[in-house]
Amino acid sequence: MGNSRRTLLKAATAVALSLSVGMAHAATWPARPINLIVPWGAGGGSDAIARMIGTLLEKDLGQPVNVVNRTGGNGVVGHQAIAGAKADGYTIGFVTVEIAMMHHQGLTKLSYKDYTPVALMNFDPAALTVAANSPYKNVNDVLAAAKANPGKLKASGTGFGGIWHLALAGMLDSLKIDPNVIRWVPSNGAAPALVDLAAGGVDLLAASLPEGRSLVDAGRAVPLVVMSAKPSGLYPKIPTLKTATGSTWEAGTWRGIAAPKGLPADIQAQLATSLEKIYASKEYQDFMAGRGFGVQFANPANFQKFWEKNDADMGSILKTLGMAK
Repeated sequence: MGNSRRTLLKAATAVALSLSVGMAHAATWPARPINLIVPWGAGGGSDAIARMIGTLLEKDLGQPVNVVNRTGGNGVVGHQAIAGAKADGYTIGFVTVEIAMMHHQGLTKLSYKDYTPVALMNFDPAALTVAANSPYKNVNDVLAAAKANPGKLKASGTGFGGIWHLALAGMLDSLKIDPNVIRWVPSNGAAPALVDLAAGGVDLLAASLPEGRSLVDAGRAVPLVVMSAKPSGLYPKIPTLKTATGSTWEAGTWRGIAAPKGLPADIQAQLATSLEKIYASKEYQDFMAGRGFGVQFANPANFQKFWEKNDADMGSILKTLGMAK
């Protein structure tokens, strides 16, 4: 047998073997319960969405889906548990926006490169909200005041380097404005920042619309702009940042399903198909709308692009702020 013929035979054998392995995966997965790791505590937003997805995934796949909360290290512990699991489809995870930030902050070496993306299931864009009695009636009023009196305006919504801090700083940077012209007042989340906004302790709240919903619906706060490409489903009349200023900056919290790096492609495809079906279901849409969560879906390829861009955006603004390590 000639070398060329042997080479062709080996190639054909390799292809046949890979196909048979793929068919074997597809035919047998899932054959037992699946663990869905959530890097955040029970009772929070991420946990609630993950449990809804787990319930619907269990129905679609015909196997139990066990939600496992692995907390600690500001999300590092749970994300590490997802990345370090066996890539066989029986351990998947609920990855969140923090995975695009933590490695830039020196908290971990983990990044999107350590996972197999499956589906983006949620995106809650940042919004800029003021108290109802604020003199600022639109985002351009805020920008003009910030440029005229650097350091006078105060904003809050999370700790230093948290997603809402980076969202506001990135918005200013995208408009060629020094991110430090608005002073950031750190808080332990949006709830205490809302109290501060209502009391006049800060001028601006940078957070998702669902987080500011209580004050907005009570007529005590007014959202000025949302940092996304499309209007909010919760408050569709709020202008997008691009409409109001021309900036294409987008930022917010997001959540998706991922698996350890190396997940077989056929399992990835099967899981993504199930998740897309779940995303489109009335149960999921009603649940998300009822809680005020934003909905956005991306398949594996588009989730990969979304994740990579978000990682680059977070890294860039952290460097601008001098917070990257």
